[in-house]
Amino acid sequence: MSLLDSLVHRKDARLLTPGRPAPVGPDAPHAVVVGAGFGGLAAAIRLSVRGFRVTVVDRLDQAGGRARVFESNGFRFDGGPTVITAPFLFEELWSLCGRSMAEDVELRPVYPFYRIRFDDGTFFDYSGDAERMRAEVRRVAPADVAGYERFLEKSREIFRVGFEELAHVPFDSPMDMLRIVPSMALLESHRTVYGFVAKYVKSEKLRQVLSFHPLLVGGNPFSTTSIYTLIAFLERKWGVHYAMGGTTSLVRGLVGLIEGRGGTVRLGADVERILVENGRARGVRLRSGEEIRADLVVSNADVAWTYRHLVPAEARRKWTDRKVESLDYSMSLFVWYFGTDRKYEDVAHHTILLGPRYKGLLEDIFQRKVLAEDFSLYLHRPTATDPSMAPEGHDAFYVLSPVPHLDAGVDWKERAEPYRKAIEAHLEATLLPGLSKHLVASTMLTPLGFLDDYLSFKGAAFSVQPVLTQSAYFRPHNRSEDVEHLYFVGGGTHPGAGMPGVLSTARVLDTVVPEPEAFAAK
Repeated sequence: MSLLDSLVHRKDARLLTPGRPAPVGPDAPHAVVVGAGFGGLAAAIRLSVRGFRVTVVDRLDQAGGRARVFESNGFRFDGGPTVITAPFLFEELWSLCGRSMAEDVELRPVYPFYRIRFDDGTFFDYSGDAERMRAEVRRVAPADVAGYERFLEKSREIFRVGFEELAHVPFDSPMDMLRIVPSMALLESHRTVYGFVAKYVKSEKLRQVLSFHPLLVGGNPFSTTSIYTLIAFLERKWGVHYAMGGTTSLVRGLVGLIEGRGGTVRLGADVERILVENGRARGVRLRSGEEIRADLVVSNADVAWTYRHLVPAEARRKWTDRKVESLDYSMSLFVWYFGTDRKYEDVAHHTILLGPRYKGLLEDIFQRKVLAEDFSLYLHRPTATDPSMAPEGHDAFYVLSPVPHLDAGVDWKERAEPYRKAIEAHLEATLLPGLSKHLVASTMLTPLGFLDDYLSFKGAAFSVQPVLTQSAYFRPHNRSEDVEHLYFVGGGTHPGAGMPGVLSTARVLDTVVPEPEAFAAK
């Protein structure tokens, strides 16, 4: 069954069709969206197309959430999400408004998807080209070619169920979960990503190549459910892309769609409380004291932060403080944004530098919660594709290192600069010779920044960790179980983090949010 068929056969589904929907009148039911990240912006567009009057509020001075932009010395740095997969999810938002995304945003494919550097200095170019991938596997692990092919076929099967059939539908009741148990058992969802990969290939290098993807959505490959191996096929099916001008071009385009339909995006508007009356969300109160009344509220703020700090305690029966604290949260990130006055032409757009330890490092991050001396890194060089991100003859980069969230007790005010220096030294010794002499721009984001800037609970970069017991029905629901007419989008709800996941959370609202007429009648 295709994604479209799966939605059509749900009795409560509300399919949106491309077109140029009628303008929304001033008397239409009002939806307030808290947070202008990709999930909130996508939700606002979809609600507007359905006939809701929409206001998006965000505490930052620019839209985008984690996709905001840092500027320094003529450089522009994308704040966070840069790996664009499943571009049809963006294209659909423009299509729903009767427009083409190509009018506002140019996406360019990236090759290779990732250049993976092992600690011994060897490389693996990871791409969607079947023949090139087969050649890379044969070069690194000739005995694993057949096993790799079997893994890829299983990834396709998991993608068909996990993404095409389940990513866009809600899990509100235990029956929703029970219906998919047979499929999950057949696809061995009880296995971890690493365990699933290890079943098919024996080379440790290849196991790391095929299992790192959960880290892109906040998961530990050694504990994340093997459902997430679908990412391997998702990337192969649609490719990995970059938005020219930076991810901010997507943000600007989405804001334009909202405003073009009469919606409002208010920046510097910090929500202090979600107003709840008689068990129903009725708007928000800003820290300024202003109240914005609404018929429904969608929170794109971190789901744990929303329940713990924005929803009144007396309105919460299931999501008590204790329940929120009991969840397992993703790791955090240390991110260093920097620019150089020379170009490094041989460095790929996306590079993953694997450290000397794989499982041990992940145990330090996720279980022991200690800041290790070694690290694995993701290096982003957007100027490999888009020179406009830096002054002429210069390169822009950011490098991120997975680190424990704030429960680790690391004093980042003291540790940030020494940690940055260690990363600088490692990059200088491996990929970027002479880096320290060519730095002309530098800024950092630590786990404290994820808490202070994005209100991420515990400074976790990806909210709720994607383990099996925190997936689908067991994840915080898109429709609040405690407050009527309160809904959630973003990485902490179903289906999870990453750009396809976050955009899919907004698509779930097509099913769970009633038609505008249901609100107008109350």
